[in-house]
Amino acid sequence: MKEYEKIKQLVAAIEEDVIKFSEKGNAAAGTRVRKGLQDIKRACQDMRDAIQDIKKGDTPQG
Repeated sequence: MKEYEKIKQLVAAIEEDVIKFSEKGNAAAGTRVRKGLQDIKRACQDMRDAIQDIKKGDTPQG
């Protein structure tokens, strides 16, 4: 499912900034993490919508 792959990529993309913020207290990294989390939230909603469409039979799996 392409939405799941996107979520995995987004999580991997913020890993370095999470470490910078949590271990080194880098405030700018914290801002980037928050932005990344918002992107992840949107991607999760997209995946939820896609799953609902598949359950309804509106869209083929992919």
